[in-house]
Amino acid sequence: YVPSQADIAVFEAIAAPPPAELFHALRWYNHIKSYEKEKASLPGVKKALGKYGPADVEDATGAATDSKDDDDIDLFGSDDEEESEEAKKLREERLAQYESKKSKKPAVVAKSSILLDVKPWDDETDMAKLEECVRSIQADGLVWGSSKLVPVGYGIKKLQIQCVVEDDKVGTDMLEERITAFEDYVQSMDVAAFNKI
Repeated sequence: YVPSQADIAVFEAIAAPPPAELFHALRWYNHIKSYEKEKASLPGVKKALGKYGPADVEDATGAATDSKDDDDIDLFGSDDEEESEEAKKLREERLAQYESKKSKKPAVVAKSSILLDVKPWDDETDMAKLEECVRSIQADGLVWGSSKLVPVGYGIKKLQIQCVVEDDKVGTDMLEERITAFEDYVQSMDVAAFNKI
């Protein structure tokens, strides 16, 4: 964390202070400038500017620049202007393999877990029969789960029943319509919880 001869070598190589938008570099420049009187006593051995940095990188700072115009060099292009026939064939084969793998993947089926509250008319409603009616509803993409009776008040209990549905095949509107069709037992139905699986 102490300025060294390496800092002085870089400082002397810079002709002018860095612009204000390079605030970190400008701060460093001003900091090293403040050591003007003590620069000879700073630790380290002063080397040529290009000698600092990774050991396996060649020093290019002192080399004369080549006057040859290198605008026509394409660093990211290939040596050949045209893609070879073999490379083209290989690329097309790989694309075909990718497409075939992609088509074999099974489509993800969106499912939801729904907790329903089914309310009876009164405390005299046969809850076992009510549950039997609800479970009698069968549809593709509908699976009934566990159920329990939950006290509401005044001796009345509601049926709380779990089901898993495939979103594309079964909706809550359809379930409500089919459950409330059992008018002798069911007063109303509410969705207590709805979770995507």
